[in-house]
Amino acid sequence: MHVLGIDIGGSGIKGALVDVQRGTLIGERHRIATPQPATPGAVAGVVQDLAHHFAWRGPIGCTFPAIVKHGVAHSAANVDAAWIGTDAAALFRSVTHTTVTVTNDADAAGLAEVRFGAGRGHDGVVLVLTVGTGIGSALFLDGKLVPNTEFGHVELHGVKAEWRASDRVRKELDLSWKRWARRLDEYLQHLELLFSPDLIIVGGGVSKRHDRYLHLLKVKAPVVPAALRNEAGIVGAALAAVNGNGRAIGARARRPQRRTRPRLSASGRHA
Repeated sequence: MHVLGIDIGGSGIKGALVDVQRGTLIGERHRIATPQPATPGAVAGVVQDLAHHFAWRGPIGCTFPAIVKHGVAHSAANVDAAWIGTDAAALFRSVTHTTVTVTNDADAAGLAEVRFGAGRGHDGVVLVLTVGTGIGSALFLDGKLVPNTEFGHVELHGVKAEWRASDRVRKELDLSWKRWARRLDEYLQHLELLFSPDLIIVGGGVSKRHDRYLHLLKVKAPVVPAALRNEAGIVGAALAAVNGNGRAIGARARRPQRRTRPRLSASGRHA
């Protein structure tokens, strides 16, 4: 099955057709610069242009840099604040005239890594971090996503962790890889204390330079680089479109058990 995956970022919006059985792109990606300001109408116009570019009328999956619940944006990172409260899925459906699923960008990257990348075949608690301008996160338990975790906002030394350990901070402060690795390690050890992950996957821009810092980390959990890198968002967006946003990947859905209210005797005790 093929799905159009679209990865919406603060500087660029990328799209490609995805083979969701294999987790691979079909043909070349097409990139359009993110409009400035990145208002809902302007971004929707780019999504429409990408659908036209691929002559696509089938299902579409989109990432979005925000907390996303049932297609509605509840925050706005590197896009216009007018997105807060906007039903992004409905907006994109209105311009593409097809079904659209919208997923948090880090969650989408995590879906791709767990299904096809470095997290494939790993049970237990898997934590995926996208380390770039900020720090995005995706948390999985036995392959099932816990959406919108936003662990980049965890506080360290009174500030958000992404203000200390992101790749942007490394560049702006001109930190050596060794000094930056100490900051990243401190952050990972804090997350390990809170969530006891069985595997940590580091994606984002720094995943390409993993040979410079992974060996310096002292966190107990295994830490590995992301495998899909720049394709993860597009692939994950497409996966969410066919599996359902936040639904377990490759897992069977369990039927909820019907609860019956216990009967009470005349004395008020359970019968």
